[in-house]
Amino acid sequence: MVNKTFDIQGMTCAACARAVERASKKLDGVEEANVNLATEKLNINFDEAKVSVNDIQNAIEKAGYKALTESTKKVLNIKGMTCAACSRTVERVTGKLDGVYEANVNLATEKLNVSFDAAKVSVLDIEKAIEKAGYKASTEMVSTDEDKKEKEKGINSLWRRFTISAVFAVPLLVIAMGPMILQALGIMLPKAIDPMEHEKAYAIIELILVLPIIYEGRKFFQVGFKTLIKRSPNMDSLVAIGSSAAFLYSVFGVYQMFSKNTSAQLYFESAGVILTLITLGKYMEAVSKGKTSEAIKKLMGLAPKTAKIIREDKEIEIPIDEVKVGDIIVVRPGEKMPVDGKVVEGNTSVDESMLTGESIPVEKNIGSSIIGASINKNGSIKYEATKVGRDTALAQIIKLVEDAQGSKAPIAKLADIISGYFVPVVITLAVISSAAWYLSGKDITFTLNIFISVLVIACPCALGLATPTAIMVGTGKGAEYGVLIKNGTALENTHKVETVVFDKTGTITEGKPKVTDIVAAGGTHDNYLLQIAASAEKSSEHPLGEAIVKEAEEKNIEFLQVTNFKAVPGMGIEVNMAGKKVLLGNKKLMNERNIFLASLDEVSDKLAREGKTPMYVAEDDKILGIVVVADTVKPSSKKAVERLHKMGIEVAMITGDNKRTAEAIAKQVGIDRVLAEVLPEDKASEVKKIQAEGRRVAMVGDGINDAPALAEADIGMAIGSGTDVAIESADIVLMRSDLIDVATAIDLSKKTIKNIKENLFWAFGYNTLGIPVAMGVLYLFHGPLLNPMIAALAMSFSSVSVLTNALRLKGFKPY
Repeated sequence: MVNKTFDIQGMTCAACARAVERASKKLDGVEEANVNLATEKLNINFDEAKVSVNDIQNAIEKAGYKALTESTKKVLNIKGMTCAACSRTVERVTGKLDGVYEANVNLATEKLNVSFDAAKVSVLDIEKAIEKAGYKASTEMVSTDEDKKEKEKGINSLWRRFTISAVFAVPLLVIAMGPMILQALGIMLPKAIDPMEHEKAYAIIELILVLPIIYEGRKFFQVGFKTLIKRSPNMDSLVAIGSSAAFLYSVFGVYQMFSKNTSAQLYFESAGVILTLITLGKYMEAVSKGKTSEAIKKLMGLAPKTAKIIREDKEIEIPIDEVKVGDIIVVRPGEKMPVDGKVVEGNTSVDESMLTGESIPVEKNIGSSIIGASINKNGSIKYEATKVGRDTALAQIIKLVEDAQGSKAPIAKLADIISGYFVPVVITLAVISSAAWYLSGKDITFTLNIFISVLVIACPCALGLATPTAIMVGTGKGAEYGVLIKNGTALENTHKVETVVFDKTGTITEGKPKVTDIVAAGGTHDNYLLQIAASAEKSSEHPLGEAIVKEAEEKNIEFLQVTNFKAVPGMGIEVNMAGKKVLLGNKKLMNERNIFLASLDEVSDKLAREGKTPMYVAEDDKILGIVVVADTVKPSSKKAVERLHKMGIEVAMITGDNKRTAEAIAKQVGIDRVLAEVLPEDKASEVKKIQAEGRRVAMVGDGINDAPALAEADIGMAIGSGTDVAIESADIVLMRSDLIDVATAIDLSKKTIKNIKENLFWAFGYNTLGIPVAMGVLYLFHGPLLNPMIAALAMSFSSVSVLTNALRLKGFKPY
């Protein structure tokens, strides 16, 4: 028997999980199949002699889902892309490979996120397919410093190309356009460059000036014609065809001058200025793109490069990559914590704001957890490394933000589809419009003007950059404030939330309850009641139980031996103690076991109305009394609810507590809807009930029992101090455990989606209006004809304007 784990894509609820299990179990040779909806994984035992991995994947696919083996997700660096048409080509050639499930290219980060079946296709196959399409793919990990140097090198190269081109383009433009302007002003040109006096000399000077510009812009021709031949033209193809047409037509004109002594209309200045302006646009685009990824660069730059550790009773300094789990690290005031760990000596306060957004330093004593990259403020400590390398909190956050920035939001789909057809359509429109004008009686100069203008005004870049740049800035800004958004879909869907459901314990409340009252019945002593309750709860991990145990410890009460511990979900616990059966839990448990509560019922209700949780204790079916526990409400909870109300969002609270206690807590913070006495396994179904009302729901929780509800909700938000399972199940992680960040996440989503819509409106609007103008629509109605150089300038600044608009998100601040 073989055991394998698959990542399942497409599940939305428990019914989906059952459908996957059912489809898997039907296969001959499958012994066991279990789906974890929270982690979206299928764990399966099967006989390889009877059934293959491929058979399992096909069966699950037929059921409407996708099963990916754990090793089939890769991120590849793509080089050579210049526009959205390029990214679409890379996606298309990768997606065509048998075994590739999903391929998403982020043009802004130049990365391909690919999911594939390693049994059918290899990374090498993917790299070869991409290379065949004219691009270069690699899985090599590049350090932050190397990546920064490479990007800076590219930006400097573009600036050099632009300055050299500009040196020749300016006099070329003056010589070409100057005669008309200067003569209109009555100024005479030097005879050597006057086309009326020395046309041939004028033509040769223009040709000499344009050749260095053509050479500096050779990359446009190399890439443009290469992709054109491979039948996947891109923006470079449009530039290459347009500028080549202008240049070659002008060269032919010069040949006519010398061979036939005829005059000719030259377009050298169009070719030269087009290439110069588009190079300037590319430079500005590269600079802007660099700014969109500043957040991730800041995160990567947080970790120190070295660590001081104790080895053989000596303090030595080693590179951070060489730190191992178990090493004792020494950190002095003002220094950064190299990795995650636990304090073993000393105490201090630590600034964790760079990771959590929380500005107040956190006190650390022996046993306290340390987050790598946080700053030691005022004391020297020694701590043991517990997580190093890719396992540290910082590394996990960086990966999460990188994954989010590499993902696509559903809103980008239309732009992606259009990008795939954009360049061929533009080339077709350029040919059709120029041919139509020629057939209508216009000369070759006019039609060439139309042809070049249509090609160079079209801008697929603006379409391709509209969504990823906004997502990069938005997710980066979220990380800056401790709001980690896992993907583009979550970022887009969050702004649609109409109801936020908060778990009570540890989310609205501190999750650190205390014993407030002990009410004994029938002559039972308070200490005996506490002893029975604490002994029973000793084996429990419930926060309320921990509070009772802590109270007993503080009063030095001796714990009794407990056997046959049994948890009764949503009600309490049952144990045997000194030969007696002890029950501890809520009223529902007592009623189920037919235990008479006497006057304690009224006392219990009164305490519950005060927001306290009464825990009934019974021994051998006789009530002993109530141990009352209260959990304090977080100071920020009321403020968070108020902010959500201002945003027009309904707020609900879900808890296993009795209704009166839940309503008392809800009243304190202003909750609209209370879902009380809900069993852990029923939280997801309660979320589903709200969704059935047609409302989009966000669930906020921190525990293992919240995971199914987090997965069920339209948006799951996990409190950063919560369990790994809750964080794994969520779409958004709130690092600060502050509910105000729920409003921050929703507001950030709204601002980002608004920004994306603005970008897409500009990108679509620019091309929708620009291309018809270049085709001569205005000229038909006695308007102006677009000059190719103006078209090139407009094209260059269209993508820059989209990037600039996305960068406005960097000014986002929480409420």
